Order: sequence, then C-alpha cells, then structure tokens
Amino acid sequence: MSQNPPHQHRSGNLTLHLGKEELVVRQRYETTSIANDVLIAVWFLIGSIMFFSSEWTRTGTWCFVFGSVELLIRPVIRLTRQLHIQKMRGGTRGMTASDQDY
Repeated sequence: MSQNPPHQHRSGNLTLHLGKEELVVRQRYETTSIANDVLIAVWFLIGSIMFFSSEWTRTGTWCFVFGSVELLIRPVIRLTRQLHIQKMRGGTRGMTASDQDY
C-alpha cells in the first residue's frame, strides 16, 4: 500500500493521503493510547488522595505502582502501532513526525 506525500494548500491546510485500513489502525491505537492515559491519571489521582490518610498509604503506593506500569505501557502502544503500520506498508518507510503524535 503506498502513501502519497502530504501537500499543503494555499490556505495552510495539510492534506494526508492514507489508506482506509491504515486510518482504522491509527484510530484504534489512538483510542487505546487515550484510554491508557486516562488510567494513568486515575491511578495517580487515587494514590495521591490516599496519601492524605496514613491508613491508606500502602494502598496509595500500590496505585502509584499501577500508574507507573501504565506509563510503561504507553511506549509499548506506540511501538506496536508503528510496527503494525510498517507491516501493512511492507516495511519500506521510516518514522515521521506524525508517528510521534501519541
């Protein structure tokens, strides 16, 4: 599957030509990435609130550990998406700025 290079119109709009399958793949990974980011925020928020009480400190620490694991998952999502898209294209493309969007 080939991708035409992006071009810019006089109005300053950027037009990208992506295949339908690639667009679906990108949207799925973006949704997964957003859900992961929400989980990161939830774990750290709950952990922070739990630290206000000494009885909840241990549980709050576990929330921070879970949030840290979610932070580790974030680059795994990006790498998996990059490899998936390269496989769809036959592996002939390097990483571009748009590949770093999430």
